Amino acid sequence: MPGRARFPRSIARVESIPLQWRPSLRAAHPRGWLACFAPTRRSLALGLGILAFALGGYLIARESSLFAIDRIEVRGGSPRVARQIHGVLAPLVGKPLVGLDGAAMLRTVDALPSVVSATYDRDFPHTLRITVVPERAAAVLRRGPGSWLVSTRGRVMERLPATALPNLPRIWIATHTPVRTGAELTAAGAATAAHAAGLAGAFGARVASVSYTSGSLVFHLRSGLELLLGAGADIKLKVAVASRLLAMLPAGSTYLDVSIPGRPVSGYGSPLTWTHRSSSRG
Repeated sequence: MPGRARFPRSIARVESIPLQWRPSLRAAHPRGWLACFAPTRRSLALGLGILAFALGGYLIARESSLFAIDRIEVRGGSPRVARQIHGVLAPLVGKPLVGLDGAAMLRTVDALPSVVSATYDRDFPHTLRITVVPERAAAVLRRGPGSWLVSTRGRVMERLPATALPNLPRIWIATHTPVRTGAELTAAGAATAAHAAGLAGAFGARVASVSYTSGSLVFHLRSGLELLLGAGADIKLKVAVASRLLAMLPAGSTYLDVSIPGRPVSGYGSPLTWTHRSSSRG
């Protein structure tokens, strides 16, 4: 038999290579691992020094006149509101901005009857800036000979002379009803009447007085006509409808009922009689 050819075969050899480094138990220990990240005494001393310097600077700024308040700037209110705010915050002049108790200061400003809310900002080095949302005057509250200015939110803003602000509508309340400046109206219907007067906008100059009784709101116009608005809802819409219709009313009309804005009705005589009749209409 012919012989078979033989080919050389290579044999792979694997040899182990000794490691030059092996992790020791000491290096893998948590304490040893944390020691790599622990601050040195020098860096720790430097950090404490910076902290002490910052605290010292804060205390100096807090107690010294370096950042003392010498100007209080009021934004968002009328000059009269600004004067009131300057008056209550006058004790802060000369005090440092850094140590200002902002919460207590805002409570003082918010307590003013002419302010709804306020925010503040420190404008270094010497200015305290107050931004206010002021109350908006709506009507003059009358109780016997006494008069008070009330806001659209029904808040008593200040006491007035009886003849002050003649262009604002009057709201009459019973003589035994308590009235306190800065508080909200407690008389039944007075707050609703004040809110409606405020929503009337420029039309309010045509309103002599406002009444709200038995769930019915009435604007008594200076012309003598009575404007019936029904419930105290959709005041702006009802006033807009009335503004367009007043010039088209028949001569001698004594009232205009817009309690249902889509179905206005005018007439003669007492509007109270018509109010009872209109309450049953569809």
